[in-house]
Amino acid sequence: MPVRRLPPLRALEAFVRTVRLGSSRAAADELGLSPSALSRRIGNLEEFVGKKLFTRARQSMQLTIEGDAFYQAVAPQLEALARAVESQSENMSLLRLHLGVLPLFGSQRLFPRLQELRSIHPLLHIDIDTGPHLEDRVGDTLDAAIILSRRPGSALHAVRLDHNMVHAICSEKLAKELGPEPGIEVLSKQTFLLHNELPDSFEAWKRALKLDELEPAAIDHYDSGQLILEAAAQGLGIAIMHDDHIHRASDNRLRKVFDVEIESPYSYWFVCRPNALEERPVRQFHDWLVQAGL
Repeated sequence: MPVRRLPPLRALEAFVRTVRLGSSRAAADELGLSPSALSRRIGNLEEFVGKKLFTRARQSMQLTIEGDAFYQAVAPQLEALARAVESQSENMSLLRLHLGVLPLFGSQRLFPRLQELRSIHPLLHIDIDTGPHLEDRVGDTLDAAIILSRRPGSALHAVRLDHNMVHAICSEKLAKELGPEPGIEVLSKQTFLLHNELPDSFEAWKRALKLDELEPAAIDHYDSGQLILEAAAQGLGIAIMHDDHIHRASDNRLRKVFDVEIESPYSYWFVCRPNALEERPVRQFHDWLVQAGL
């Protein structure tokens, strides 16, 4: 039986990385290539398959219709190949990832999907750390972390996981007392609950609602998103949180104060040292996280 001619695997990897990350520059950085070297690899793949996979304009690369069809056909096969090779590896020891995660992200977004990750990479096990200063500990006690940040430090490889809106939320009883659009006089008599990881969200919220002069009766600080949501539900004050947190909590005790869209200064980011991407546990988790769209 004749052996089929194999496509250039490095070119396939460059193609898949570019599609998943949505940026040729990000893909080049991940693979340790120059943008021109990445472009050559993709060009070699296009020549091999005889199809134009991307349209190119300056720094932008957009999938063509044929490119999207090629990706949908090839990506699952590459995953299957990676799992097959892994399952036949002589080194069958467990892979261990030390991951820093904020508790609310872990409970709402990560843990409900971990069984999916385990089915894809059965040897990958994760040690979870919810301690403080996650970003500062990446590369030391942590292999990688999922953090809330305006923008992680430039020394880290960073993937933005979402964009968020800021909302003020409180208990149903307090929301009725405040009314649909409470003024500064009413709000100044309230306690506001702020998350330690979101120090600028309150200012963004006040600025957007033209409440810059608001000085609450008290500001209570929390280092746990779960606890701040529970405090708000118990009527202890008005919490400044992300819309993502509210929607995923599905807590019918919580109500919004002002139903407006205010962009948050913060997003969730996956961060690690660039060279950590060469380590199998970090690479496997990173690729799954990006593809899963958490």
